[in-house]
Amino acid sequence: MKVTVKLIGPLIYEGGFSEKALALPRPMTAGELSAYVKIDKKRPTIITRNGKAVAPGDKLEDGDRVVISHIYSGG
Repeated sequence: MKVTVKLIGPLIYEGGFSEKALALPRPMTAGELSAYVKIDKKRPTIITRNGKAVAPGDKLEDGDRVVISHIYSGG
């Protein structure tokens, strides 16, 4: 299964890349993918799949574009 993963902000340093196409060894959920790219489970994040927010337990599908961002605020 192949997915494209984009990391935002300080997560780039944690994961070691900004955007990467990955061939996953098995089907994964959004939360499992976050751990797979080495994002600390304790770090609060927002995960989107193909432009829509997903829960950590949502299953990914072949060809998905996943963006993982730290939680931020502003105004």
